[in-house]
Formats: sequence, C-alpha cells, structure tokens
Amino acid sequence: MALHVLDEANRCLQCKKPQCVQGCPIQTPIPEIVALLKENRLDEAGKILFENNPLTTVCSLICNHEKQCEGHCVLNKKGAPVHFSAIENYISSAYAPKMVKGPAKSNGHKVAIVGSGPAGLTIAIILARYGYQVTIFEGKDKIGGILRHGIPEFRLPKTVLDDLQYRHIELKGIKIRPNIRIGDAIGIDDLFRDGYKAIFIGTGVWRPKVLHIKGESFGNVHFAINYLSNPNVYKLGERVTIIGAGNAAMDVARTAIRNGSRQVTCFTPESKVAASDYEFNYAKLEGVQFKYHLKPIEILDDGVIFRQVKELEDGTLQEIEGSDKVVPSDSVIIAISQGPRNVIVSTTTGLQANASGLLMADEKGNTSRKGIFASGDVVNGARTVVEAVAHSKIVAETIHQYILEEYGPNA
Repeated sequence: MALHVLDEANRCLQCKKPQCVQGCPIQTPIPEIVALLKENRLDEAGKILFENNPLTTVCSLICNHEKQCEGHCVLNKKGAPVHFSAIENYISSAYAPKMVKGPAKSNGHKVAIVGSGPAGLTIAIILARYGYQVTIFEGKDKIGGILRHGIPEFRLPKTVLDDLQYRHIELKGIKIRPNIRIGDAIGIDDLFRDGYKAIFIGTGVWRPKVLHIKGESFGNVHFAINYLSNPNVYKLGERVTIIGAGNAAMDVARTAIRNGSRQVTCFTPESKVAASDYEFNYAKLEGVQFKYHLKPIEILDDGVIFRQVKELEDGTLQEIEGSDKVVPSDSVIIAISQGPRNVIVSTTTGLQANASGLLMADEKGNTSRKGIFASGDVVNGARTVVEAVAHSKIVAETIHQYILEEYGPNA
C-alpha cells in the first residue's frame, strides 16, 4: 500500500458531523469503518462496506476522492485529508475472499437486468440478496460495462472485476447471458412473455459524440470509447492528437503513452481541463501535453486544423478568424463524451426518451412503461461510478416494492 492504512486511520478525528460522509454520494459511514478497523474488527468493517456499496472495491480505486470524501475532510484546512480511499481499498480487498455465501432462498420471481455496468451490477446484486432469480443480459463477452471496457487496466485491474463477478454474481446464483443485445434477436416484450416480473435497463452511453467537422470519417481518426474498449488493436503512431480534456481524454492519453506513442497532446477550447486534478496531474507527470483555446476546424490525413478562440466576459468562446494552423499528427482521438444507443427505445412501445436519447425515468427509476426501470448513465448521461451505484440502490428498492405490490412476496 502506498499509505499505511493504520496511520491514516489514526489521523481520523471521528467528527460528530462527518463532512466526509456528506461528500460521499453513497454516504459511506466512514468514521464507523475507521473505528472498526482500529479495533481490529476488519470483517465487520468489510461487511458494512459491501452492504452499503456492492462495488466498494471498484470505487476505492476510481472514485474522485479529491472532490468527494477526502475533499470534504476537515483536515484539508490544515494539510492533507485522511486518505479513506486507501483504507477502503485495503478493507474491501482483504474481506472480499471471505465472501463465500451462496444464493439467498429463491422467492420465484424473475428479474431481467439489461446491461452489466455499475448500475446493472448494483441492481442485480441487491435483488439477488432478496431472493430474486436474476438474469443479466450483456452485449459484450464479459460483464462490467464501462468498468471493463472504458477504464484502463492501470486504473482498474480486470482481476478486480473478475473477483466481483465470482463473489457477487456466480456465487449468488445470478445468471449471465453474454454477447446478446436486447432489441435485436430478443426484445423487451419477449422478456415479459417469458415471465420476467420486472426489467431494469442500464445500458450506459456507448455512442460517441461527434464534432461534425470535415475529415471525421478518415482512417486516422478514432473515438475514445472505442479505443479504450481494446487499445491493443490500434496502431496510433508516434504523434497522437486528442480532442477533449475530460477524464476519458486522460485515460486515452495515458493509455496511448503506455502503448508506445511518444508525443500525446490534448486540445481544448477552454482555458483549463475538465478532468479531475488527480487525473490531470498524473497525465502531465507521464508526459501528456496540453494546448488551450484551440478549436478543431477540420481533420486531415496527417493532422488537424485548429483555430484559436478567446473567452469573453460572459464566458462564451469566440473564434479568432485568420488564426488557423495545422497541427501534424499520426492519429486523432475524439474524446468529447458519449450518448446512448437507441436500439431498445426504437424496438419497445411505450418507452420514452428525451431529445438526447436518454431514457426518461423519475427519481426512483420508474420509466414511462410499467414494469420497466432504469438508472445510471442511460438516464443521467455520463456520470461517476459511485453516483450510478447510489442511484441504483434506490431503484433496486423501487423494483422490490413494485414486485411485492403487484405479485406478492413469492411466485
């Protein structure tokens, strides 16, 4: 461990009104966890972590701690916060191998989970605890969604996801149907026909947003979400231009360097990056360059034409005519976020989406069609993993109450 967890635990002030908990989207009871660790009650602490957040091992590695729990720690005012991320990772990793309990007693009700990203996994795990017969339908060959196919190995090792699948999915009796996209061979109505009492949609956002500029279809141009899914199949060359400066752009840049590119630059029309300070600083440390106030105008076979922009007093950006210049590059990667695919909406009656294609659902996850629920990025757009988990905990309880009221406690 980079930090000695007991040293960090001993720094915790056990605040009566812990701001760290308020800063955590999923309200992890941090002082209680720290106290249990100091009392050598690691298993109790681990159990609480997993019951509160089924993806605690994941979140301990990839959460934006500097803006959430650690960012709210009162010790920030005097120096460094308590690094709860290290404590959480140690406890959850140490406790996970002890989670060998099998499936809960079945209540006979079937529930379908469409998509196995953070939202889908959370829903599946919670409902399995209640005894539901859960089946996950996943469009790719392995579960994890954005966790597996959108976050680099150096940030989230695949072994963490494999262990999660074994501990929380296979041991709990949850079935997985990989390589199947609902809306193609099998539709939502087929699931209801086959006796699923409720259907949860957590398909994420996998359609890259585009620039709508000339050259975007060239062979040297790629989208961030596609590149991160399997970077080893891409031959980017020495010079890589990344359009965008969010966390996904940082992942792309750092991955490109690890795969042999030597001149990697992120371009943004803004005056600063949109990525977290943590990811930005690591990218700089690893050699990523940053260029500001530049807007892409056209992509060429061997580079990109950028135009300078300036920020006006009202915050809007104004292009500076006559400032165009060509930046040479071997490859261009567009990293300006993603939107949802519309396969399910286009093949399902009564399911409404907004103008951006995001599913319309209330705060409890109810969609416009009875018996269908949704949460995560497909509802809220690209957000953090812990936000998806927090919202999905609420939606899981909504599904549970819906089935109890409609069908009773047992089938």
